[in-house]
Amino acid sequence: MPARPVFEFRTSAACTYNNNDPRCVEVATNVPGKVAVRSSVTGRTVEFTAAEWTDFLTGAKLGEFDVTA
Repeated sequence: MPARPVFEFRTSAACTYNNNDPRCVEVATNVPGKVAVRSSVTGRTVEFTAAEWTDFLTGAKLGEFDVTA
């Protein structure tokens, strides 16, 4: 069985992490062809291919996921 990749997570500079409300999303892009996203609260990780991540970012930049009040 191949070894599981070791992801090196980083938190966005836009995250206003504080100990009273530590909700941030962390992203790792150090494993070729993969992107991992995890919750700083639960530690749960979701993995994407590099192509899936690129498609997501493109949609986000175009406002595809904007929430209206």
